[in-house]
Amino acid sequence: MTNTEGKDDKIPTHIAIIMDGNGRWAQEKGLPRTAGHKQGAENVRPILEHAKEKGVKYVTLFAFSSENWNRPKSEVNFLVDLFRRYLNEDIKDLQKQKVNISFVGSRDKFPADIVERMNDLERETASFDDFHVVLALSYGAREDIIAAIKRIALDVREQKYLISSIDEKVVNEALSTRHIPYPDLVIRTSGEQRLSNFLLWEIAYAELYFTPIYWPDFNEQDLDIAIESYGRRERRFGKV
Repeated sequence: MTNTEGKDDKIPTHIAIIMDGNGRWAQEKGLPRTAGHKQGAENVRPILEHAKEKGVKYVTLFAFSSENWNRPKSEVNFLVDLFRRYLNEDIKDLQKQKVNISFVGSRDKFPADIVERMNDLERETASFDDFHVVLALSYGAREDIIAAIKRIALDVREQKYLISSIDEKVVNEALSTRHIPYPDLVIRTSGEQRLSNFLLWEIAYAELYFTPIYWPDFNEQDLDIAIESYGRRERRFGKV
């Protein structure tokens, strides 16, 4: 799904956020890395609420990459438990506000109760269309693209369409992000200036915004600054 090219709106329709720096935030304060992850989770709601107030329609949060499973087992277990608590408790406010909640990424490695909760949230909020929150959990763009290629190959083998008919639309429909528009603005916190395997296909023409602020300290005013930066840019999509 694509956005309208060349639109004059200074508010991005879709913001994607790489929520980085939780561990370093904690370590600089002499706290365990897990304290940073907990604080980072608590920072999600005010940022989402402010984005909605600003008129943003979609926010995708990169919460846990497919590579993050390689972190120390104790940290991974803490993060999985944190996801469980967030999905069972904290996210209820979003449901009450009739927010559409969906997930991208592989669910194979998560415990059954978390997968069931994901499925329930998607089903229960599917009809809501005012504001969409997409959580990227165990997500990797390369893995998603590979999975899309396999789906397309099977469709070709089953003669659903010819190889010559494969275009951008066909690829979009095979990706796990097919239900959301391309991001207009990508924000990465913590000072790192890379994409880390996040929405590589979808952000081909997104505006990138990097800030040195760690995610737990990223507040509503920081989001305003990022949106204002986006509003000053001219998006040509390869045109003159």
